Amino acid sequence: MIKSVATFYLDGFRNMRLGRTLWKVILLKLLIMFAVLKLFFFPDFLQVNYDNDKDRAEHVLHQLTTMDEPSGQKASLQTSVK
Repeated sequence: MIKSVATFYLDGFRNMRLGRTLWKVILLKLLIMFAVLKLFFFPDFLQVNYDNDKDRAEHVLHQLTTMDEPSGQKASLQTSVK
């Protein structure tokens, strides 16, 4: 059963012509989205804001181990508990 399903899909991928072109377009779009956009819109926050590895490590540790809430959310939680 599993072998016949696998054979079905393998034959389908081997015989497709238009599909290969479409997969190339999809992969190119993914490359653009993840590689190019990251370079322009997502700067390296740690590299820009901290001078050395020790400070970067302390910031990451603090972010992972504390439960800081975004500003404004703490007040709304306290009022809704009453």
